[in-house]
Amino acid sequence: MEYNFDEIIDRHNTDAIKIERCKALFGTTDVLPLWVADMDFRTPDFIIDAIQKRLEHPILGYSMPPKNFYSLLIQWVAEHHNWDLKREWVGFLPGIVPGLSFAVQCFTEPGDEIIVQSPVYYPFFNVIEKNHRVLINNQLTEQAGKYEMNFVDLESKITSKTKMLILCNPHNPGGRVWSKETLIQLDKICSKHNILIVSDEIHADMVFSNFKHTPYASISDTASANTVTFMAPSKVFNMPGLISSSFIIPNAILREKFIDFLEASEMGGGNLLAYVATVAAYEKGESWRQQMLNYVQENVNYVVDYLANNIPQIIPMIPEASFLVWLDCHKLGMETNELFKFFAHEAGLGLNKGTIFGAGGEYHLRLNVACPRSVLIKAMTQLKSALIDTH
Repeated sequence: MEYNFDEIIDRHNTDAIKIERCKALFGTTDVLPLWVADMDFRTPDFIIDAIQKRLEHPILGYSMPPKNFYSLLIQWVAEHHNWDLKREWVGFLPGIVPGLSFAVQCFTEPGDEIIVQSPVYYPFFNVIEKNHRVLINNQLTEQAGKYEMNFVDLESKITSKTKMLILCNPHNPGGRVWSKETLIQLDKICSKHNILIVSDEIHADMVFSNFKHTPYASISDTASANTVTFMAPSKVFNMPGLISSSFIIPNAILREKFIDFLEASEMGGGNLLAYVATVAAYEKGESWRQQMLNYVQENVNYVVDYLANNIPQIIPMIPEASFLVWLDCHKLGMETNELFKFFAHEAGLGLNKGTIFGAGGEYHLRLNVACPRSVLIKAMTQLKSALIDTH
């Protein structure tokens, strides 16, 4: 089946966050909302069909995961990421961001230090600081237009109180697919200092064709024993509102502790429609995924080419994964808040402000390109016109 990603779908009056929060965030509703990391593509037909079929039954009662829920996930991870999971390693998780918070609460104590690598997905900061842990930032460095880990800085910041590192793999907002060599180096340091890795791998299935995702826990025996991995079909199949994720923990001691925490919080169960959708995604989703990735790659290429030819002052970090493009706007000569307001009020574009991603986000904005090409063309045209009008 050929899917139509050019279709314009109006999301007004559906309680979509990217629409409803525009006024509060940008001070206006008159923006193209290119900020929240969900897609403006139709959720795949096989997922909608599976949900509709389940809704033919008149009772939406308490439900178990379908019998093939975990076997399909295990098969998907083996085929796509070359990682052979055992059934007992895997369990249901009610969302990756809640999972990050659960891991912080489960495996660390108030006052413990937890490392992040900014600029990075901003809930990482919240789950550390709002749980009264100490945030330690090992800021990424930019080399040849890509983010790299700074291992010298990392080792210099580790103390006896450092208990965890939250890894974004692939990286958001930079779109970096961490190489196996980089992950091996990280493993050497964290294993030496007994630092637990919590690896957010929600964008694992959003990797473009020239790159290969490596699950952190798959790189070595020490990484396998020292990692809590979170994965989900929600980004790649555009169903984040269903809240369907999984944890993968090979270490039996860590796994039992985490399961006990989930059970004590009554957080181990899922949504019946999320179960149904996940099975449909892993059973029938590969063709749609490939077509979507090809379309998003072309959208990325369009933005990169347009900026190079029309607005060379804005330098995009070309993503290796995800539908997010990290824009370096420092050559426009505006500080971050001014940039944010200029894009919203002059160009009519609602993007994420770079500073919410922490140190290294200054003078940056994050653009979501998972939308019909015509919307991107409109966005780039508006941006060019706005910049012409100010000069």
